Amino acid sequence: MRMERSVRMKYLLLLLLTYIAVSNALPAHPEKDNKEDTKLVEDYLSNFYASETDSNQSGWKTKADFTAEKLQKMQRFFGLKVTGKPDTETLEMMKKPRCGVPDVGLYGVTLPGWKKNNLTYRTVNYTPDMSKEDVDKAIQKAFKVWSTVTPLIFTRIQEGIADIMIAFGRKAHGHCPRYFDGPLGVLAHAFPPGSGFGGDVHFDEDEDWTTGSDGFNLFLVAAHEVGHALGLSHSNDQRALMFPNYAYTSPSEFPLSPDDISGIQSIYGSATKTPGKRPSIPTSPNACGPQISFDAVTTLRREIIFLKGRHLWRVYPDNSEVELELISAFWPSLPSGIQAAYENMKDQILFFKGNNFWIVSGYKVLLGYPKNINTLGFPKGVKKIDAAVCNKNTGKTDFFIGDKYWRYDENTQSMEKGYPRRTVNDFPGISQRIDAVFQHKGLFYFFHGSRQLKFDPTAKKVISEIKSNIWFNC
Repeated sequence: MRMERSVRMKYLLLLLLTYIAVSNALPAHPEKDNKEDTKLVEDYLSNFYASETDSNQSGWKTKADFTAEKLQKMQRFFGLKVTGKPDTETLEMMKKPRCGVPDVGLYGVTLPGWKKNNLTYRTVNYTPDMSKEDVDKAIQKAFKVWSTVTPLIFTRIQEGIADIMIAFGRKAHGHCPRYFDGPLGVLAHAFPPGSGFGGDVHFDEDEDWTTGSDGFNLFLVAAHEVGHALGLSHSNDQRALMFPNYAYTSPSEFPLSPDDISGIQSIYGSATKTPGKRPSIPTSPNACGPQISFDAVTTLRREIIFLKGRHLWRVYPDNSEVELELISAFWPSLPSGIQAAYENMKDQILFFKGNNFWIVSGYKVLLGYPKNINTLGFPKGVKKIDAAVCNKNTGKTDFFIGDKYWRYDENTQSMEKGYPRRTVNDFPGISQRIDAVFQHKGLFYFFHGSRQLKFDPTAKKVISEIKSNIWFNC
């Protein structure tokens, strides 16, 4: 009897352990996740890819056929792989903060503009997130973006009905036929030139509006929405201001793209008045140029990411594939001009600029960032990082500053004692200030200007000196 009870207990314990193992192997809430993804896809396509024929007779087409067609249209617009299915890349794109104006339909082509060049605007109310003075400056600067390259003249009025009425609101706001969706998602929307709501611009008050890179920069969003108020549609050029997704760019470095300029001038013509300083046209850096240098280099699993200004290259060494992107297309809240970056042991990337750093996991910047580099254990006198690399074999990260380096233990999350040390003492042959460094197949690659040094950390010697852009198909 005692033996039977013992056997029965062992059997029940085995069943329990099997249940736990199977439960842990399954998604926590697969049905909930699927429902949320389905709703996301339906709402996104309904808001931004609905066409006038949707409500007409569908013939033999099913709802699934229409959904697949819209998904393909959306994927083509954003340059994604055209599958007609809500794959991971497509869902990630749908989750990014963006403008509430549709990508097709009424705005599918460049709209007729205003029939006059002298336009008025009025700010009806203000967000409590910013001072009234900062709001006024951001709005004024947004109009100046477009008046600089066209004959348009914008005049602010304090009362009455202006051509372009500007307001902040939540969810269902006023008599507006469009609704806001709370924090993130849709940031703002605007209406094309015309009567009634024509030309009006509305901002979602549930967002965090700022003058900087934290939250959403009001000037950048306003400049985009004013483009709509003047008759521009969305652009599929990621460099363009009129690209639908939010992307932070330092206002001091803000440029209109050639696509933005040609679009607005096709409606109103070029500036006839004597312009002041024309906005610079952003040009993509040439990775194959003989003097190319990089701000930072990091790995991301099997990729190598090279950063320069507001751009990044994604390099796949195993198949020689290279992709040029905007940093803001991946991580909207990151600034341009990143100075150092490295991938840690958790497949996260740490980006550094000045005395701040951000941690990125996938497409998301972790909450609570940026943080000061002092939180990593650097003394207050350290103002910036030149380069950083995590040795995946040891779990130790080296931070290079000038001719010295610090060592950080990723496991204990603390700086090791006895640092900083002179770089050249522990890395013979690395005697100049380092622009960037990364590890690939056990070797370190140190960048200085247009040259890089391949370094063997085991033998502690430089193996060869090569061009910085040898990773590209030049």
